[in-house]
Amino acid sequence: MDQHKLRTHVFDKTGIKVDVNDPIFALVALNEAVLAETVERQLALLDAATQALAAQARAAGGLPAVPASAMPQPVPETTLSAPSPTGPAGFTPREWRLLGAAAIVSLACALLVLGGAALLFKL
Repeated sequence: MDQHKLRTHVFDKTGIKVDVNDPIFALVALNEAVLAETVERQLALLDAATQALAAQARAAGGLPAVPASAMPQPVPETTLSAPSPTGPAGFTPREWRLLGAAAIVSLACALLVLGGAALLFKL
C-alpha cells in the first residue's frame, strides 16, 4: 500500500488533503487485511468445490481417472475418422441447442445495450 499514492487519489477525487499519518490509513490497512483473508478463504472453498466436482465427474465417467497432461498429445493421421452425422464440428444436438440459446441471449443483450445507449443519447 503506497500511502502517498492513496493520499493523492483522495485529493484528486474529493479535494480533501489527507496526511500520511492520518488514522484513515489504519482503516485502509485493516480493510486490506480483511480482504486478503476473505480472498484466501474463498479460494480454499473454491478449490475444495472444484476437487469435489472433479471427483463426481470422474465417478460418473465424464473425466479420465488420471488427469491428462497439460499439453494435448497430437492425434496420428491414421486414427482420424470421418465427420460425424451430428455436424461438422462434432457437436451433439444438445450442444447445438445450447449454442443457439447462447446466440439468442447474446443478441438480446446486444439489443438491450444498444437500446439503452440510444435512450441515453436522446436525453
